[in-house]
Amino acid sequence: MSAPDEIRSVEVESAEMAAARAKIRRRRSIALGVALALFALTFYVLTIVKMGPALFDRAL
Repeated sequence: MSAPDEIRSVEVESAEMAAARAKIRRRRSIALGVALALFALTFYVLTIVKMGPALFDRAL
């Protein structure tokens, strides 16, 4: 049994193509990091708002 032609043919990626893929991957990683940071900040702010201003008036 032999493999189909699509599997047998392997193309070597050029340096420009590899650089473009790396740039896209980096941009996607940065976007996901920013989205995660905004998500965490939203939960932080909502928690403080839900607890109300009395949170800061307590005795230490």
